[in-house]
Amino acid sequence: MLQLLLIAVSSYLLGSVPLGIIISKLWKGIDIREHGSKNPGATNVYRVVGPIPALIVLILDIGKGLVATLLLSRISIGQPFLNPVSLMILAGIAVILGHVFPVFVGFKGGKGVATGLGVLLSLAPLETAFALLLFLIIVALTRYVSLGSLSSASFILLALIFKKYYFHKPVSLELLVTVLVLTIFIFYTHRSNIKRLLNGTENKFGKKVA
Repeated sequence: MLQLLLIAVSSYLLGSVPLGIIISKLWKGIDIREHGSKNPGATNVYRVVGPIPALIVLILDIGKGLVATLLLSRISIGQPFLNPVSLMILAGIAVILGHVFPVFVGFKGGKGVATGLGVLLSLAPLETAFALLLFLIIVALTRYVSLGSLSSASFILLALIFKKYYFHKPVSLELLVTVLVLTIFIFYTHRSNIKRLLNGTENKFGKKVA
């Protein structure tokens, strides 16, 4: 039990590090939460601060998910009673929750896409790689980052369902349920974006804001 607690807490705290806020403050001396969409994610950093700091935030946020699932999930105290994939899932869920509800900045963080990407790259690398390609295509065609994020999350879920039930490849039910929950969670964190997409008022990628 102590092992599980350490994995969950350390992953959550890692996710809670507000990289978008820190990078924006260091780069331009502003609080990103007071500008643009007021979201501390890489997309808003791009619009307000610029492409280089946004790329740094994106890479570091993805890194959160990778570090949690590949490193923090291996914290060992005695004999673990869960298999490695279960521990990776625990760490992945905790780091995403930390990113979206960070304890260090009033539980108001990003939308979990970049950190979730890092988590899913560890758990389902092939499906996530294709989802990333789909994301790039959709954003290139529509310039809507939110649409690309929602489509990619849905793609990973559908790909795993087809892999398990149509192609009869080994996909654990635990992983499938986790991806389902994460997909629902991504849609939840993007609920305002979905409304704007439906209303035709969603901001397009590349649009600069004050």
